[in-house]
Amino acid sequence: MTMHRRPLGRARRLAGIAAIVILVACFLPWFGTSTDAGLPPLSGNAFAGSGVLVFFVGLAVIALLALPYAAGDTPVSLDRPLSFLIVTVLGWLALAVRAIDLAAANVEVLFPTRAYGLWITAIALVILSRAVYEMRTEQRT
Repeated sequence: MTMHRRPLGRARRLAGIAAIVILVACFLPWFGTSTDAGLPPLSGNAFAGSGVLVFFVGLAVIALLALPYAAGDTPVSLDRPLSFLIVTVLGWLALAVRAIDLAAANVEVLFPTRAYGLWITAIALVILSRAVYEMRTEQRT
């Protein structure tokens, strides 16, 4: 009996870490208003607007990482760098759309002290992008 599972190398571990950080960051504030005008501050996380797609990107990366192990000895055609690349691009697009929507309303809501969830998500997407690049250049076994 031969094993067709892809080993969990450095790039895939990095993608898993990035996915977990994305999932956690989606629950943190993605925007916030100040109390300068005497009004109560408003804030929101990834689940308001297109940011929810970034949450699904984190889930999809974890699913892609787990898929070869769930399939057993059967090779899985989705277990390739292109799948991770598509998911990563979707994450970047969803983050960009959400950031543009928020910036159109008020640029101050995107300050890192008020929107640290959004900034942590951006850093995690950079890490995920690096992982996809490393997957593309790693040797196939």
